[in-house]
Amino acid sequence: MSGIPSLPPRTLPPGFLYFPPFRVQGYSIAGEESYVQIPELDVCFDVGRAPKLMLSSNFVALTHGHMDHAAGLSYYYSQRHFQGMGTGTVLCHQKLAAAIEKLMTAWVDIEAQRTPYKVVAMEPGTDSEEFEIKRGHYLRAFATDHTVPSLGFVVIEKRSKLKEQYIGLPQEKLVEIKEAGNEITYIKQVPLIAYMGDTSPGKHFEREDVANAQILITECTFMAEDHRSRARVGKHLHISDIADIVKQVNSPNIVLTHLSRRTHLGEAHRQLNAMLSPSDRERIHMLMDGRANRDRYNRQIAEAEAAGHATPAR
Repeated sequence: MSGIPSLPPRTLPPGFLYFPPFRVQGYSIAGEESYVQIPELDVCFDVGRAPKLMLSSNFVALTHGHMDHAAGLSYYYSQRHFQGMGTGTVLCHQKLAAAIEKLMTAWVDIEAQRTPYKVVAMEPGTDSEEFEIKRGHYLRAFATDHTVPSLGFVVIEKRSKLKEQYIGLPQEKLVEIKEAGNEITYIKQVPLIAYMGDTSPGKHFEREDVANAQILITECTFMAEDHRSRARVGKHLHISDIADIVKQVNSPNIVLTHLSRRTHLGEAHRQLNAMLSPSDRERIHMLMDGRANRDRYNRQIAEAEAAGHATPAR
């Protein structure tokens, strides 16, 4: 008589971090799957295998075409249509747009039905580098450096502000100035989220909108000291690059993604602690570090309860 078989192996749950007012949630393991959703902005960076969690995003910002980032494109479109969620929109590198069109055309022959979809080609340095994803919020694409055509993205909030010289004037005076043909407001651009995708180091980390983003989400594929050359060949980041990048950017919250499954999180913590000052170390979080992120979230709940704010049911 045969023995009782073991249960299927458990899969890692999605990572979750809360930086008020934004949730950063998703899954990112190098070579396996990557998607990072910001529900409050209605966008998911990359699509992974299009799990249920990310389907609610009306927009997918696709950084590049490698399978672990892009495999679920057709399923994303299909499930949104099937569940009555509206037609999904994928924003991608201009060199990928035609290929995605061909992919969806191929599925017409396979399924014998046509799934609605939208593709927006993004071209940095042109009028096609920005796309409005919700009122006053724009997705801006910029070039990164990977082994295939690749983009990074920044979500920019554009706020209309009264010019400094007019602050404090009564409303009737402002109306008078405006009717005289003077512009009394200006647009302030606030970088909210920067997502780098797969990339090697470069000047794209020095961009003002990246360096000043409230949340910077960047890959860190390699940790081992002897893997620096592998990082360069594959055009990825090594943990030593992160130590340099942290000093270049002002982002108070830096989220590391795309770690290898072989990476031991304890060793990653030890290396970060050794490389960075305590103040810089506090800025860094790892999306897939479930224990640390859960402890952090529980502290946030406790602090909210102590302040008398509503918290999720436990």
